[in-house]
Amino acid sequence: MLSGGALFRRGFASAAPTTKLFINGQFVESKSDKFLDVHNPATNEVVTRVPCATAAEMEAAGAAAVEAFKTWSQTSVLTRQQVMFKYQQLIKSNMDELSKLVTLEQGKTFVDAEGDVLRGLQVVEHCCSVTSLQLGETMPGISRDMDAVSYRVPLGVCAGVAPFNFPAMIPLWMFPVAVVCGNTYIFKPSERVPGATMLLVKLLQEAGCPDGVVNIIHGQHDAVNFICDYPAIRAISFVGSDQAGRYIYERGSKKGKRVQSNMGAKNHGVIMPDANKESTINQLVGAAFGAAGQSCSRPVMWRWCKPVMWWWCKPVMWWWCKPVMWWWWYKPPSMKCYREEIFGPVLVTLSVDSLDDAIQLINNNPYGNGTAIFTTNGATARKFTNEIDVGQVGVNVPIPVPLPMFSFTGSRGSFLGDANFYGKAGINFYTQWKTVTQMWRDSDVTPTSTATAMPVMR
Repeated sequence: MLSGGALFRRGFASAAPTTKLFINGQFVESKSDKFLDVHNPATNEVVTRVPCATAAEMEAAGAAAVEAFKTWSQTSVLTRQQVMFKYQQLIKSNMDELSKLVTLEQGKTFVDAEGDVLRGLQVVEHCCSVTSLQLGETMPGISRDMDAVSYRVPLGVCAGVAPFNFPAMIPLWMFPVAVVCGNTYIFKPSERVPGATMLLVKLLQEAGCPDGVVNIIHGQHDAVNFICDYPAIRAISFVGSDQAGRYIYERGSKKGKRVQSNMGAKNHGVIMPDANKESTINQLVGAAFGAAGQSCSRPVMWRWCKPVMWWWCKPVMWWWCKPVMWWWWYKPPSMKCYREEIFGPVLVTLSVDSLDDAIQLINNNPYGNGTAIFTTNGATARKFTNEIDVGQVGVNVPIPVPLPMFSFTGSRGSFLGDANFYGKAGINFYTQWKTVTQMWRDSDVTPTSTATAMPVMR
């Protein structure tokens, strides 16, 4: 078992260790003069200090990724597959240590943290099927003596920016998929929860991934701008807030990069009169309040969360406490707590007259991440799934996040880009087509018989 503490260095000026960078296969102590404290949400103890990488350090990470791509992109698909086989086993063996780091920095219960790691592990396991996922296409005889073949090749250097709420799962949505396709990677974990990422990259190195293939930088705005602007980076993956997601999408796209951006959500659950009441209530409670509501698929990590949620929900609390006349001032669909993502343990309850009204309400909401219907009627479920304009739909499933053989298919205001995360869409995002049209004339075939006669001039 590995110790997460091995990835940190205790400084003289503070009792808390500092988190290192990972550049060209080395855990590097940053020369930055700016550090951010990471607190244990349960005790408020500073557990590590995260550096904001200097410009020179970020450039070094970029140069390492560029150089590593020259050889990594030429390795066989079987070599890359073997790295993933070893990696998934190492993650399994270090599940407890990874989960402890998630709990320490993010505040999830240990059981919830194990789920965080497990859902990321499943993506790594699916990467082991790259020999099927990266298959190309071919057609012989498109013309006389002419064949065509298309195959998927890696893009080059790619990059990812991850949020705080899933410190293990979301990083594993990104760099394993890119790496197994032959790309190299620059990754910026959330500066609030770096520990799980640092252990994950250590395990990847132990699995046989060469130096420079994955590099870790830390920081805030400067690190994000570096990723958006660095010329060698061909594609950017982002999961996080609307504001940051739109910024990265626009800035990265203007630089000619592919960008996939998973952003905010407002996930509706429709409860029909025929639903199994006990099962539905139990599922909704878990969906709304699990992980303290800090999930883009759920309807507190830091001290400032409480006042923020109070600001969002104050009109609702007043509405419930005041006489009925307040209804006319605060109609729920127009309330801030309904329109915007709260990212806390708040469940907004609305009432509509019919299934058609529920569908219209959901489709009028700008977000399209996920929704669910609870019913025992198949025809009702079919109508809902056909007419709803949301990328991920659950029938009696409150959090319909697809397993990795599919893709995370949030839509509308919840996603910007052309190719979604993981699954076949993830492979498509991190590769590009190369098509070869070749002609070999039948008349040019080398004679197969051996000439034994004396050559003569003719």
